[in-house]
Amino acid sequence: MAESVADLHDSRRDEPAAAGAPPAPGPRSRGPWLVAGAVTVVLLLLSTRYGYHRDELYFLLCGRHLDWGYVDQGPLVPALARLADTVAPGSLLALRTPSALIAGGCVLLVAAIAREFGAGRGAQTFAAFLAGTSGLVLATGHLLSTTTVDMLVWLVASLYAVRLLRTGDSRWALGIGLAVGLGMLNKLLPALLAVGLLAGVAIAGPRRLLRDRWLYAAGGLALVLAAPTLIWQAAHGFPQLSVAASIADGNSSYSGRLDALTLQFVIISPYAVPIWIAGLVALLRRPAWRAYRAVGLAWLVVFGVVLIAGGKGYYDAPLLLVLAAAGAVLTAAWASRGATVLRRGLLVVGALLFVAPNGVLLLPTLPADRLPGFVVDVNYDAGETIGWPAFADSLAAVHRALPAEQRGRAVILTGNYGEAGAVARYGPARGLPAAYSGHNSMVDFGRPPADADVALAVGWDRPDQLREWFTDVTLAGRVDQRVDIDNDENGGPIWLCTGLRRPWADIWETEVRHAG
Repeated sequence: MAESVADLHDSRRDEPAAAGAPPAPGPRSRGPWLVAGAVTVVLLLLSTRYGYHRDELYFLLCGRHLDWGYVDQGPLVPALARLADTVAPGSLLALRTPSALIAGGCVLLVAAIAREFGAGRGAQTFAAFLAGTSGLVLATGHLLSTTTVDMLVWLVASLYAVRLLRTGDSRWALGIGLAVGLGMLNKLLPALLAVGLLAGVAIAGPRRLLRDRWLYAAGGLALVLAAPTLIWQAAHGFPQLSVAASIADGNSSYSGRLDALTLQFVIISPYAVPIWIAGLVALLRRPAWRAYRAVGLAWLVVFGVVLIAGGKGYYDAPLLLVLAAAGAVLTAAWASRGATVLRRGLLVVGALLFVAPNGVLLLPTLPADRLPGFVVDVNYDAGETIGWPAFADSLAAVHRALPAEQRGRAVILTGNYGEAGAVARYGPARGLPAAYSGHNSMVDFGRPPADADVALAVGWDRPDQLREWFTDVTLAGRVDQRVDIDNDENGGPIWLCTGLRRPWADIWETEVRHAG
């Protein structure tokens, strides 16, 4: 933190300027800019270690089939992936630079929200530190993902919401509408944030906002901006909702409501848990912050919906950063009272014990070939960034062993979109045929040619399903990623499937398609 420890808290900063009025914003600070810059630089330096994530390979494929919508997302991230790959083909650094910049921007937004709550310079820097070392910012800032963009959208909308509640100027609602509308070009989740904020205002006030013309203008702006992807979703039966239902039913790596509840206590860091809980309580009960109660209630509403609907536990996580921003103000005040040396020492020791591990667990700091198993146990995504070239090599070895007449009629059938993306990325240099998959939007990118009656199937744990489509299914090899890592691909079977029972056109949409 750039400011001296003595600057952690301005003892008068969080007192109300007048009876019933929230505190004035704190002074501007350079500290958050230093933290944000450090986060972005670290993410850029580590961006080319390991390799593509499964989702990134999928986004690159979606970018080749640009549309206003997809089964599981809007057009924004695929467009970013295509732009990066056009500017610098095959460059992980280029692909991940937007995420690193967004991560730094989110650090600044959390500090700006703390400033709205009246934070002094030190408290703003502390809020930036909490954000910059959080699992949410580090993990999503390292990869290009829809979650990265979603985090930015929610924090921008939250900043405008806090500013509106502090000033009473309803014109700030237009900023919320702008963020939500653009955010829905990424995913539909910002609509959930809007519901949470509206519910918070309906419960805690000021209810006059619900009749304000600027609020209706903001809603109209959001709908206009999101219209292209909403129209696409409507025309295709809102497949994003079907994917969400599939996730709730357990058809993904997500493990249910208990996982969503547990994630609330680790996704920023265990260190931040008492801080964001204190922030939540203060937003709901602190007299000086009465104007902000709708923000605290918004998180309760959103998290409640996530639990009831069976959504993923990180959906509401950006609001935890907002609660942490509020808690940073209180923590800075606590550290500046009484035994200040002891209290500040506890904060430093706690940060070393509970925050520093995030750098090992969530970033590619350890060698990929000696990655401890507990890293993948904690951070599933780490395993999905290792071994894709070797995955393609395994397929190529099986493909080369086929008789020439079979090689000419062969395609690759993958169980998930990442495997198809890996074949698209690394297959041409290895002489592999095209890969096809029924996973999410991959099914819409094309089916195998009618004369392709030989398939190498990978990512299929149940050969009985393949035998419904082929007369002969035999184990032809296994994926060897040449590292000891427990991910979804390593050691998996490669099936040789021959004798297509029915035309691809008959089975592709109805039997091969799957979501999750």
